[in-house]
Amino acid sequence: MKPSITTNSEELAIRVDVSNLNHHLWNNNGTWWLHYTVYPTPVTSDRRRRSLRTQNIKQARLIRDKIFHALAAGKLPLAA
Repeated sequence: MKPSITTNSEELAIRVDVSNLNHHLWNNNGTWWLHYTVYPTPVTSDRRRRSLRTQNIKQARLIRDKIFHALAAGKLPLAA
């Protein structure tokens, strides 16, 4: 599944691997981070990374899901 969201010519690309509960997450020295890609133009990409400010993986998953839902609903800007 490859849902795309377009806002002001920027496109958010989120590919979800349903077999991996930790998709888009990585642990950096004990703190969980979120990463995703935005396409500001059709020929460029920008990798976005956000600290989730938690050491708990279950909490990190919940925060990730809230951020992705907010991005999809247009409640958070795609631009940095």
